[in-house]
Amino acid sequence: MNQVKLIPLNVPDIGDADRILLASWNISPGEKVAQDQELCELVTDKAAFPLESPRNGVIKEIMKQEGEEVRVGETLAILET
Repeated sequence: MNQVKLIPLNVPDIGDADRILLASWNISPGEKVAQDQELCELVTDKAAFPLESPRNGVIKEIMKQEGEEVRVGETLAILET
């Protein structure tokens, strides 16, 4: 029997970034996602970084909105596996 797990999708440590902007979401709540699928784009002063899904699952909840400034470690969304 498979057990449902809720995995927080957090802002990764992307180097020496003072400001990180959640530029865009590529998914919606309730959407099925595949491992390594790009979920959103994070932008710093120096570069843009995709946040990828760590495994297959369903996006249970989105916690941060496009255009919000976020910090390393903050939860962006919840993945249900």
